[in-house]
Amino acid sequence: MTAKQNESSGNAAGGEGPPPSLKATVVPVTPFQQNCSVIWCSETMKGAVVDPGGDLDRIRTAVDQAGMTPEMVLLTHGHLDHAAGAGALSASLGVPVIGPHPDDRFWLDAMAQQAAMFGVGTAEAVTPDRWLDAGDTVSFGTVTLQVRHCPGHTPGHIIFFDPVARVALVGDVLFNGSIGRTDFPQGDYDTLIRSIREQLWPLGDDVTFIPGHGPLSTFGHERATNPFVRD
Repeated sequence: MTAKQNESSGNAAGGEGPPPSLKATVVPVTPFQQNCSVIWCSETMKGAVVDPGGDLDRIRTAVDQAGMTPEMVLLTHGHLDHAAGAGALSASLGVPVIGPHPDDRFWLDAMAQQAAMFGVGTAEAVTPDRWLDAGDTVSFGTVTLQVRHCPGHTPGHIIFFDPVARVALVGDVLFNGSIGRTDFPQGDYDTLIRSIREQLWPLGDDVTFIPGHGPLSTFGHERATNPFVRD
């Protein structure tokens, strides 16, 4: 399954318990082709927009097509391609911006400088309504996402995990066949590898993850084949 406007949902492990209610549509946005995720509860149609880096018209179209009601904007980290549209989308929808971890404050405060550095026009600083840390949760409808702090790509990077649907939204921590860059300010390769092995792998090989760029994969596939983190 590739991250191309696909609607997807996870499967409960072992087929036990209630069917998962998390649904997702992935919308690649900006020149960086960043995977913005529109996610919602199929029972209540309430949901969230994760990492709206830009192209807000395309994101709003995906929201309308899904027929869902956004209740929040979620951020995995503070890089431009993931967060530049968060303030404007939050204001237009009348919903809060939640996440990332406060260690990424310097990235969100420097949104204008990031835009200038990459030559992509202008962008305004983003101040979340709520910061997140390891062990926190965010909920919409019947869906509750667990938060894990996964520094390395950025110091305040977090991921969101639905243990019922067995789906994780991992931003730029892990990709299909690769890992996030660590050459930006306060990035660290060893810290990133430790985050993957200690925060992602214990969630289970069966977990499907939506990365910040490129096609979806599973943790099990990456443990077996990813040259950076395979067992």
